[in-house]
Amino acid sequence: MIPIMSGPSSRSSPFPTTRWSLVGRAATRCTENGKLALGELVQVYLPALKAHLTTVLRVKPHRADDLLQGFLADKVLQQNIIALADRGRGKFRTFLLTALERFVVDEFRRETTKSRAPSKPVLDVDELADSISGSRPASAAFDRIWATEALGEVMRRMRDELCDGTRDHVWGIFEARMLLPITDGTPPPSHEELAERFTLPSASHASNALGSAKRVFRRVFRGVVAEYAADESEVDSEIRELWEIFSSPAA
Repeated sequence: MIPIMSGPSSRSSPFPTTRWSLVGRAATRCTENGKLALGELVQVYLPALKAHLTTVLRVKPHRADDLLQGFLADKVLQQNIIALADRGRGKFRTFLLTALERFVVDEFRRETTKSRAPSKPVLDVDELADSISGSRPASAAFDRIWATEALGEVMRRMRDELCDGTRDHVWGIFEARMLLPITDGTPPPSHEELAERFTLPSASHASNALGSAKRVFRRVFRGVVAEYAADESEVDSEIRELWEIFSSPAA
């Protein structure tokens, strides 16, 4: 079985060269390369799929784990639905979410039919179907965790690129001035404070370093988003969608 994770991935391995190339390798699950790709693909999307089950469909967390494990065993491993994914027909995460929702509805219908007088509550199938029909496009909970994973990868790549022994201060200034105020609510330090902290000649040097960091961020951000997109026009669409996700209040 592929292990179920309870929260966003903390993996240290980088995202694949392209997300769709990973999907293609995962479809050949009988090969060693395919098994590795499938495992990586599952770990990327699993937290968002679980969030959709527990937040939108109101499935209990332990039940969500059972459903996800069944989905992986039946649909992903046995039926190899990954091979049916087509980048020309939309986003892979939407394809995966739709497949999971259909599996969940089928599971609850089967349980409802089997249990005429169930000893424990069974989620109403009509209620579940209504929840699913009202959750298109992909739910906010699903999208937010997916977006958090994508942004986390941007930060990992950016830190790796800048913390090379010569530009560590560029990352440090970006983190202090841009990241921590967003993630921790820390007041952004002035350029004068940053210049003193990183032993720079002046506040303008700190300001210039921040400008350099922003340019790296934009480039790396676009590169990560491009790995999810089918073409260049879709990259711009995905970037707009990401900012819309983060600008919307969390559920």
